[in-house]
Amino acid sequence: MSTTTKYVFVTGGVTSSLGKGIIAASLAKLLQAQGYRVTIQKLDPYINVDPGTLNPYEHGECYVTEDGAETDLDLGHYERFLNRPTSQANNVTTGRIYQSVIEKERRGEFLGKTVQVVPHITDEIKERVQILGKSGDYDIVITEIGGTVGDIESLPYVEAVRQLRWDLGENNGIVIHLTLVPYLSAAGELKTKPTQHSVKTLMESGVQADILVCRTEHNLPKELRRKLALFCNVKEDSVIQSIDASTIYDVPNLMLTEGLDKVVLEKLGLECSTPNIERWNQFVHRHKNPKTEVTIGLIGKYVELQDSYKSILEAFIHAGAENEVKVNVESIHSEYINRDNVKLKLGHLDGVLVAPGFGERGIDGKIDAVQYVRENNIPFLGICLGMQMAVIEFARNVLGVSDAASTEMNAKTANPVIDLMEDQKNITDKGGTMRLGAWACDLKLGSIVRNIYKTESIAERHRHRYEFNSDYKDQMEKAGMLATGLNPDTGLVEIVEIPEHPWFVGVQYHPEYKSTVANPHPLFVAFVSAALKYSKGRKSATMA
Repeated sequence: MSTTTKYVFVTGGVTSSLGKGIIAASLAKLLQAQGYRVTIQKLDPYINVDPGTLNPYEHGECYVTEDGAETDLDLGHYERFLNRPTSQANNVTTGRIYQSVIEKERRGEFLGKTVQVVPHITDEIKERVQILGKSGDYDIVITEIGGTVGDIESLPYVEAVRQLRWDLGENNGIVIHLTLVPYLSAAGELKTKPTQHSVKTLMESGVQADILVCRTEHNLPKELRRKLALFCNVKEDSVIQSIDASTIYDVPNLMLTEGLDKVVLEKLGLECSTPNIERWNQFVHRHKNPKTEVTIGLIGKYVELQDSYKSILEAFIHAGAENEVKVNVESIHSEYINRDNVKLKLGHLDGVLVAPGFGERGIDGKIDAVQYVRENNIPFLGICLGMQMAVIEFARNVLGVSDAASTEMNAKTANPVIDLMEDQKNITDKGGTMRLGAWACDLKLGSIVRNIYKTESIAERHRHRYEFNSDYKDQMEKAGMLATGLNPDTGLVEIVEIPEHPWFVGVQYHPEYKSTVANPHPLFVAFVSAALKYSKGRKSATMA
């Protein structure tokens, strides 16, 4: 292995949403499978300090790392592909860059100099890019630059890449440019002009692409690849086809067939071998060849945008493959659930997951859904707000505390079964002030979750302010809802379950963040297994 950390920069042109994150993760997987220590980071051009205060409709889910960073959802792809945790250093935004530079200026670190985009902002970007490389933990750092080349927001990042390539020297930093090669059905041909113009725009900023990855719906013929190579000033074997795939988990194999890993390692001056992705391919085979299927309802308030629950949807894919079952996820908007239609909307399901979220919109629908699955013995998993809704529903309909509520939705409730943590009550800033990152949890002997995790203590990632109010714990447990997971330091309730129910678990944390291809999350695996058992039981009863 090289003693010098190598850098790969992934840029995008023409349009966003081409899949830079999946290409970066797939390349990283192939390099990792050859023994290289690889990590990926995302540079986001928006001015928010982090995505923690962004509405999911704006940017999809907010992904949380072990160290409590609120980050872009692409970091979820990185972790799911590589089975390695990311950190605060793996996601940098323009907001964080400018915040850091302004704080340095206020402290007088620039010695009275005029603070400018070049060199101060670009120097800060270069410093952030190299933090992971200088740690000594990685042979290769892949840096995905968000947005589109030519956007005004992306210019400082492209300039920083230009400078870094000069700083790093030959064979230490390369640029992959992801572009679109559209197919015009009227003409019956693939068009290269968008790619040519995108590469030209990149070159106007002083950056020459080393490798082109071309997103396409049709195979790129040899003559078209040659044309792209000639007009974009790259070698012919550096024009890589990225054709539409049935699943993102096919992309590493597609990139292996195209030789992306081989070209990258050659340009970095590193040895190339055959990647060992046998375990990955076993997962893909199980995913594509299920023996049966189940339908699970995902009840949330942002269901119109699938990326709002990206990690949950991917965790179901991992758990489905582990159980050799196809998980059909039926998204159901909680605003449109009520007592009159809840049976119609949920009665056919094999399991129900009530999703995380914030605010009071759609809350009543979630509570009605929890009541229906609890009373009808349908497997249930509540995550964060979903767990809190399960607690409120149980308090109202089993304990008889009709006005039980969360102070998030009703600040004046007389029975706050869900309430703010004491250290949160005087906080006014919204960004980065929740209970974030990995927190320990001790599991009760004999509980459902202890049997699932097969260990007495776990650490799971959190993102919330409101908690189970322990003043109600004894009443709830006497009535049949047990607190089976507790934080050892604070005593906060992390998990509730109903032993009398076939499978009813609510967790305060986000298990979906830790599910990967190599390690499907045990809670999701058990939930899908319970849904499969319920489905088989219902079919047997129907046949009888």
